[in-house]
Amino acid sequence: MNEFSIVCRVLGSLFNRSPQDPVLAPLFDLIQKGKLQEHWPLEQDALLTRLRESADPQALAAEYDHLFVGENRAVSPYRSDYVEGATEQDVRAFLQQRGMPLGENPADSFGSMLLAASWLEDQSAEDEVGAQTALFDDYLFPWCGKFLGKVEAHATSGFYRTLSEISREALQAMRDELEELAASDIENEDDDEQ
Repeated sequence: MNEFSIVCRVLGSLFNRSPQDPVLAPLFDLIQKGKLQEHWPLEQDALLTRLRESADPQALAAEYDHLFVGENRAVSPYRSDYVEGATEQDVRAFLQQRGMPLGENPADSFGSMLLAASWLEDQSAEDEVGAQTALFDDYLFPWCGKFLGKVEAHATSGFYRTLSEISREALQAMRDELEELAASDIENEDDDEQ
């Protein structure tokens, strides 16, 4: 698993699952012990330190529910609630075309889409850069700024505000990396043709 995949998997999991979910226990352990920084490929030490300071899964469970769960949630995590005419089926079809197995959970939540970006990276298909770029440009970037802004506005603890800041910076860094990879692929194609 490379750095791109790790970042997407960590951020996607933290947005996609309740802090009390047993699957997240090892991740919260890394965060609380300050060991996530050792494995984090981006220069975000100050933000990761702030995240650690408020990383109490028990205390965060109610906030997660307030922010993302149920009809009265403060912030919708779904693309279809931000992009006019967008449907969950759009994202589902895009991912299924690339062979991603999908369960019953909505495919257009912010966390699910980051996990999908990790999956696309791990599959290393021939068109992985193109697929990841399309996921970012067509399905994630048109609404993620609004979503992250709402999370920052409605969060009551530092954890989800900081997670939003980390995500905003990480998404831009990953998109820039995709741009560099695409440019490199074009250069390699040009060299092959000569």
